[in-house]
Amino acid sequence: MSTGPQLHALSDPPPFLGLNGDVTDEKWFAIHTFARHEKVVAQEIQALGMTSFLPLVKQVRQWSDRRKVVEFPVFGCYVFVKLVPNHEERLKVLRVNGVLRFVGINGVGLSIPEEQIKAIRVLLEEKLPVCSHPFLKLGQRVRIRNGALSGVEGVLIARNGERTLIVSVDAIQRSLSVQISGYDVEPV
Repeated sequence: MSTGPQLHALSDPPPFLGLNGDVTDEKWFAIHTFARHEKVVAQEIQALGMTSFLPLVKQVRQWSDRRKVVEFPVFGCYVFVKLVPNHEERLKVLRVNGVLRFVGINGVGLSIPEEQIKAIRVLLEEKLPVCSHPFLKLGQRVRIRNGALSGVEGVLIARNGERTLIVSVDAIQRSLSVQISGYDVEPV
């Protein structure tokens, strides 16, 4: 009987979900973080040499003595990371301070289509007034055909008589909405 510390081999976690094709290609995944840890997690992932994406929006905050423009995560408690879906990369991310788990069934990562990440980037780069929107799964899926948002896909709805496009990230069940008056859309 040994009295020294016992080392247990780490068992391989279940494979990532939603992967098609070669598992040596980098894929996007969402990671769930502790509240208000998104910026630190994104920076630490970058420091590891991995690609992270934290969509931020600017909001004016009022205090009793001043007003200040502050950047907030669009999707609170979530950061996106692009990695090769293997055990080593997964462990690197899970060891970052502030990371809770990969988004998916039982903490197993669910890959996010590149098009969804690109759509969010386009909306934020154009500095359009976006806001978080309840996740929608049903509705008419459309693609914008012209202008700065050409190629962006989402769900078309009408809100207060205005045409609004909802861009969703299925894995984290979060969405952004943006008014698209003046843009031509086509069904997907």
